[in-house]
Amino acid sequence: MSEAIRILLCEDQTLMRQGLHTVLELEPGFEVVAEAENGEQAVRRYMELQDQGQEPDIVLMDIQMPRQNGVQATAAITTAYPGARIIILTTFDYEDYVFEAVKAGAMGYLLKDVPAQELASTIRRVHAGEPFIQPSIASKLLMDVGRKGHVPAGQHSTPPDEELSRREIEVLKLLAAGASNREIAERLMLAEGTVKNHVSNILSKLHAENRTQAANLARERKLI
Repeated sequence: MSEAIRILLCEDQTLMRQGLHTVLELEPGFEVVAEAENGEQAVRRYMELQDQGQEPDIVLMDIQMPRQNGVQATAAITTAYPGARIIILTTFDYEDYVFEAVKAGAMGYLLKDVPAQELASTIRRVHAGEPFIQPSIASKLLMDVGRKGHVPAGQHSTPPDEELSRREIEVLKLLAAGASNREIAERLMLAEGTVKNHVSNILSKLHAENRTQAANLARERKLI
């Protein structure tokens, strides 16, 4: 019988982490050897396991975590250990995340809503040395690149992590709750034209194409 695939599970949300742990342990041939709840801890856990001679075969890495995000933690691990096999997990398929994750050394990229069977299959494929991006993400990525071209990360005219102002955060919260520009203006006692300008700035800073995408990105990045 072959040895179990050893997994380091990195996820900041306790319920999600516990759920993933349970799903993985129920899968034949999988063993969760350690957990991490932030990016710094993920890097530290990986190094500790290495020192103990229990190198994880696979790292499941949430992309949005405190202290260091998943991309930063992935880059730190793969820089120190080029053979590390890391699968990024996220709730959103924003194209820059995919490019950044691949550039950091991730071998897989999955949305968190995949069926357990697909997660298990991806783990086995990446463990075997096969890079894998979930087909729905790959298709969207190809369409986006084909439609408008891709500007490599770090070369945007507006930095991807440009901070929103306090007022823009207030507008963003109401926008994400489904409020119209007029409703936002009434709530914040602003002119509707001013709100429109704030919304335009928010879309630009988040590199979002519309209000829905902006709201999803804000939740993904824990801005609201």
